[in-house]
This record gives sequence, C-alpha cells and structure tokens, in this order.
Amino acid sequence: MRRKYGFDPYLALIVAAAQFVVGMGASWGQREIPRVPIVGHPYAFALLLVGPLAILLHRRFPLLTTAAALGASDLFMAAGFPYGPSFISPGVLLFLLVTRGRRLMAWIMAGMTVLSFITYAWLIGNRGLFHSVWILTFIMLFMVVAELVRIVRERRAERERIAEEEARRQASEERLTMAQELHDVLAHNISLIHVQASTGLHLFEDNPEQARTALSTIKTASKEVLGELRSVLNVLREGAPRAPTAGLDRLDDLVERSGMDVTLKRVGSRPLPPAVERAAYRIVQEALTNAARHAPGSSVNVRLEYGERELAIRVADTGATTTPVLSEEGSGNGIPGMRERASALGGTLVAGPLSVNGGAGFQVEARLPLPEETS
Repeated sequence: MRRKYGFDPYLALIVAAAQFVVGMGASWGQREIPRVPIVGHPYAFALLLVGPLAILLHRRFPLLTTAAALGASDLFMAAGFPYGPSFISPGVLLFLLVTRGRRLMAWIMAGMTVLSFITYAWLIGNRGLFHSVWILTFIMLFMVVAELVRIVRERRAERERIAEEEARRQASEERLTMAQELHDVLAHNISLIHVQASTGLHLFEDNPEQARTALSTIKTASKEVLGELRSVLNVLREGAPRAPTAGLDRLDDLVERSGMDVTLKRVGSRPLPPAVERAAYRIVQEALTNAARHAPGSSVNVRLEYGERELAIRVADTGATTTPVLSEEGSGNGIPGMRERASALGGTLVAGPLSVNGGAGFQVEARLPLPEETS
C-alpha cells in the first residue's frame, strides 16, 4: 500500500517522456507558425521538467506543485515555444487533485487555468469568442471526465468495502455456527458418557450385565462425538463441504444412544430445508441432554409434527426418578442455545416445567417455519 506522502516516480517519468516527445513533434509540426523550436533551448527543457518534478512531489504539496506546473506552462507559451507539450503536466495534476479528493482546490486551479489561457490568447491578439469558448469547454470537459473517474473509483472502493464487511460477517456467522455445533455435540455426548459411566460404576458389582450395557453406550457415544467433531471441524479446511452435520434421519440413532426410555413419534412427513433439519435435530438432542442431566430415570416423549407451514417439535419428560448426577453441572446455555436456533429461522421455542401425573416433568416445544411445498 502506497504511503500517504509517497512519491510518484513512474508517473513523473512517463509525463516527462511524453512532454519531450510531444515537444519535438510540435516543433516540427508547427514549423510554419512563428514558434520557437525547443531543440537547443535549455530554457525550454527546464520549463518542461517543472511539471514532472511537480508530479513527483504532488502528494506532499498538492497546491504548490499544481500552481508551479501551471506557471511553467504559461512561461513556456509566453516564450514562444510550440503549443502542446506544456499542457500535459497541468492536466495530469488537475486530474490527480480530483481523484485524490481535493475537488475544491482542483476546480479553483481549473478556473485559474482557463483564465491564464484566455488571457494569453488575448495578449497575442487571438480575441475570438469561439477560441475562448473552446478553451473553456475543453477544460470543463476534462474536469467532468476526472470527476466521473473519481466517482467510479469511489463506488468500486465502496463495493469492495461492503464485500469485505460481508465476508467478515459471514465468517463470524460461520464461527458462531461451529461454536453452536461443538457445544451441542460435546454437551450431549459428554453428558451421556458421564451418566452412563456413573451408572456403570454404581452397578458394576451388583448388576454386571447392565454395567456392560452402560459401557457399550459409552463406546458408541465416544465414537459418535469424534465423528461429529471431525465433521464440524472440516469446515476449517480449504474446499471442505459445508453441509449440515446432523439431520432428522439420524434421530432414531440419537434416541437409541440416549440411554433413557424415549418414545419417538412422527406425525406426517415432508422434505425439509437443511437448516431446519439441523436445528430440529440439535433441539431434540439438547432436550434429551437436559433430560439425562436433570431427570434421570424419566420417560421422555419426542413428537415431531410436519405441518404445511411449520415443523412442531415437542420433547417432554416425566421428571426424575433417581438423583441427578449432573444437575449442578453444565454451562447453562442449553435452553438459550435452542431458542437462538429457533429464532434464527424465524421460529419460537418455549421451555418450562410440566406436571405429569402429579410429578415434576419438563417440556420443550419449538415451532420452526417451513416454506410452502411446491407441486
């Protein structure tokens, strides 16, 4: 990135070469006009060097360098040298003033340029109205073109800025999504492993077979969590697919691994958007995690109702029948996380106590909007 007060050596070199080439051509092309050739005149070459030097220092001294180039152009014409080469530097500097944001200064200098050119024409006897209008029109047109270039550049810079902000926003949303996925995966499976390990230790001597079942569940859950972690973290790899890591097609496996008495019922069926599939799976997963933590030994009913406009999810337990081993553990983000998932899709989620047969159960109910089915 170029520094604010840097130099423009390449542009200065190009303008210097252009002025000398145009000057040599103008000396030959205007030989019929009483103009002084620049060949053999150090004064002419010195005046032509003022413009490139002004371009070289323009970032540091924008007003002074533009005025110096304009003055050198006037002296070049007053000395009787050919028309043309001395106009290049002032034009470039006016263009730079506009495109670098010094518009008021640029238009004031453009007015001074018009005034100096018309004054010179009157002094040498060229007082025709058409000539003066031509000078004014040309410089005005030049300034309008510079303004258009400035507008195009500013709009392009604005588009790039918006694109960068959008990229940062999407990256932030992806990080948030990964954080939610990791929370849900770890919270459910680690909680399940903890509950089953506690059960296995408790029953190891009195009921070895049930302890074996708990250990088998731990093995399956640990394998599942490793697989899901790999799936979630794959989005960090270049070119990795960004498909949802979980869907309702895996709900039966989730229920089977929960280690609780879970009844799953589906009412209706229809294709769902991937985002809704993932959110619904995670909501059921988190609800089962909470039930395992706070209501061990309870019966859990999971109901999914596929409607025309929404997917209704209901997870209700009958309350703990044994002492919860994890009731005081956890981050406390389970229900807020579920609510955030539902809200992100325009849905709602309600969670609270539920009285079931005189017990103290708990219910989570979510409603996720669905798009209209296409025929």
